[in-house]
Amino acid sequence: MNQFQAYFKLGMDHILDLKGFDHILFIIALCAIYLLRDWKKILILVTAFTIGHSITLALATLNIFTVKANLIEFLIPVTIAVTAFFNILRPRPSSGSGIQANYFFALFFGLIHGLGFSNYLKSLLGRESSIWEPLLAFNLGLEVGQLIIVGIFILISSIAIGILSANRKEWALVISSVVFGMAIMMVLDAIYW
Repeated sequence: MNQFQAYFKLGMDHILDLKGFDHILFIIALCAIYLLRDWKKILILVTAFTIGHSITLALATLNIFTVKANLIEFLIPVTIAVTAFFNILRPRPSSGSGIQANYFFALFFGLIHGLGFSNYLKSLLGRESSIWEPLLAFNLGLEVGQLIIVGIFILISSIAIGILSANRKEWALVISSVVFGMAIMMVLDAIYW
């Protein structure tokens, strides 16, 4: 396996890791109000998150920006809770074609999530002569991993709403409420530890 493939796999593994399910919860919270027909909006959300994640990974790897790990471990579930809470307040996406608040959430919260993995990635990239190719490969792997999560979630949503006739608004509220509850538990855990 060459360097690009190794870092690409690391990015995918990072997002798909069930032990560190905070990213998965965040992606579900981002997508909870959308359906398959909203695929363009979903793609923008996921890409905005990856861009934010990429920026802080690069800044931290280059030692331009550092934040204490315990603060990040607290902020990551806060971002999940805020996103899920926003869905509870507005369980349907805006119908306009303009830039939506969710895009800013995804970008800004991606910055925070990127810091959560930065120390580990920095230790790996510190051995590389150039960080740009591995960083690109990692972030592409991250994007593909996120799209896998989105695909699975949208498939489940499509089955629940389209085949099982669940109400779209109620589906979004239930999913967002469950994610919100899990995120609050993670926040409390981060405060306690």
